[in-house]
Amino acid sequence: MDVEKKSLNLISLEGKIAIITGGASGIGLGTAKRFAEVGAIVVLIDIDEAKGSKAEEGIKGFGGKVKFYKCDVTLNEDCKNTAEDVYNEFGKIDILFNNAGVIRRKDTVELSEEEWDHVLNVNLKAIYLLSHHVIPYMIKNGGGRIINTGSGWGLKGGPRAVAYCASMGGTVNLTRAMAIDYGKDNIRVNCVCPGDIDTELLHDEAIQLGEDEEMFMKGAAERPLHRVGRPEDVANAVLYFASDMSSWVTGSILVVDGGGLA
Repeated sequence: MDVEKKSLNLISLEGKIAIITGGASGIGLGTAKRFAEVGAIVVLIDIDEAKGSKAEEGIKGFGGKVKFYKCDVTLNEDCKNTAEDVYNEFGKIDILFNNAGVIRRKDTVELSEEEWDHVLNVNLKAIYLLSHHVIPYMIKNGGGRIINTGSGWGLKGGPRAVAYCASMGGTVNLTRAMAIDYGKDNIRVNCVCPGDIDTELLHDEAIQLGEDEEMFMKGAAERPLHRVGRPEDVANAVLYFASDMSSWVTGSILVVDGGGLA
């Protein structure tokens, strides 16, 4: 094998079965496209059936292999059934990208109990639930890769985002704990921590805060690289963790934020 082919094999996901939660839009969709480009069979999971079906058709449109499953990742039974359905259809699960996320821009007094529960359930509990049901299948097949989406605000605090910061801090340390527990099973667990990424979620933050969207986005670009991130910026980092390029990397936290935390 020549050097070029050997290098390409390091980033190839040819034949890998990759589950992506929150896969209908934003970082999830951007990563799904990147995975499909390098040969993965992508399993999109999202609660929004209309967006999920549209994302599925879009990936099929450029020849990608993909299937959409509607799933509420905050519900144990949904996660159990989806993991089982994916395994029964494809015979294995190689990669799990726990990416579904929400944010409520409120401080402790402003935030309701229901909002606290919703943010923690989507951002943190869902990682536990789907991993709980997927990991046994990975062990059965000799290993796997799990990547969790955290945030820069999982490493430092942020204003009026108490539940989000709590969930992201939990995601960071959950990643480390899972890496310790399952290294013996050849399962690598890592975390990407994006900064502000140009997605619906970021634009919704401006609305929640009652700020002008254009000015909000300009503020979000005030970082060393002088721009807001794009979904593909994060997708490339996720690909690193999902591929053989990171074969000796587990329990790691990779900040992808244009230098915002520098």
